[in-house]
Amino acid sequence: MKFTVHDQFYIDGKPTKLISGAIHYFRITPGKWRQSLHNLWAMGGNTVETYIPWNLHEPEPGVYNFSGIADLQQFIELAAAEGLHVILRPGPYICAEWEFGGYPYWLLNRTKRVRSRDPQYMQAVADYFAVLLPKLASFQSTQGGPVIMMQVENEYGSYGNDKAYLAAHAALMRRYGIDVPLFTADGGWLPMIASGNLVAEGLIPMLTFGSDAKESFGELTKYMQSAYPEVPYPKMSMEFWDGWFNNWGKPAMQRSAAETAREVRGVLAEGSINLYMFSGGTNFGFMNGANFSDQDGYKPQVTAYDYDGPLTEDGNPTAKFSAIRDVIADMGLAGDLPAPMISHPVAYAPVIADQRVSLFNTLAMLAPTPVVSDRTLTMEELGQGYGYVLYESVDPIRGGREPAEY
Repeated sequence: MKFTVHDQFYIDGKPTKLISGAIHYFRITPGKWRQSLHNLWAMGGNTVETYIPWNLHEPEPGVYNFSGIADLQQFIELAAAEGLHVILRPGPYICAEWEFGGYPYWLLNRTKRVRSRDPQYMQAVADYFAVLLPKLASFQSTQGGPVIMMQVENEYGSYGNDKAYLAAHAALMRRYGIDVPLFTADGGWLPMIASGNLVAEGLIPMLTFGSDAKESFGELTKYMQSAYPEVPYPKMSMEFWDGWFNNWGKPAMQRSAAETAREVRGVLAEGSINLYMFSGGTNFGFMNGANFSDQDGYKPQVTAYDYDGPLTEDGNPTAKFSAIRDVIADMGLAGDLPAPMISHPVAYAPVIADQRVSLFNTLAMLAPTPVVSDRTLTMEELGQGYGYVLYESVDPIRGGREPAEY
């Protein structure tokens, strides 16, 4: 297969609309990967997209994990077996409402500023890419694999405008064997597009939005006609937000199937699409992220990442699945499609907990040797990425120990 990019996407010389869905392998147990991938094909999709979280793959400096739920290579192989193309977004910053935007906790001990050209930060990224990217190189379409594109950084135009920083990341990816087309993705507003693109280095500018495709693509057209009038480019929503994430203490966000399908039709009339999310999954462990805004302050996300997408949290089709499938069929963008894969819940026998113990009564067994400091140390400084730290203070006047009130 030969994948090329010009004014459109071309596969073996034929203009092709990419109908993609976001499936995060790290939010779905490996035994459910195939169900979500198959159902993407069953809806009419031809491509799957996923972020790659650094903190999953390098939990400690120089300690790498590519097994179990972190077996990205197996996920790519399963996608290929379902006949899907693959788009990868290795960050290193991914956002995704994921813990620290995908950065490993220990990075805070290494650099003064992430998402910058700070030498210590860039060296940490280079060390990680030197391990990650060679594992992905053989899966590229240029080497007969299913991976057709990769992203540089993520929505950087919402954060900064340092083109040299973006170019350094692109150069690292090329250094470690990535030769498929690279792209950036930014919100569909002129300032973000202008700040986050790297068209001058040959990268494809793509957009993230959830409605009014004509307006967002119009912003991209306006920018390209002004800044790069001779450069051809395809139109693609790299994140079409078909739902939204949920915050603790707030009502669940929902979007009707009819409205979603109508907006999907609008995107496909203009170009290509990546549904964010297709299969949301679950934030396991302490990996649910948080957002901050001037209006709402600090808001952590819930454990579920259902996203009100076309698949439920456990991988089954929703009304949105059927509505989007109908749009794809009506526009003549898919041939005969297989039936979706349905899983059924199982009722397990109840487990009765008839004993209990206080956490504070077990500290001597659970806690390591206490760390004594004349100032409060962060979890990162203590070498602990997740979980809890018990802080205690000593009153220098009265003596004795008492739990700190923070």
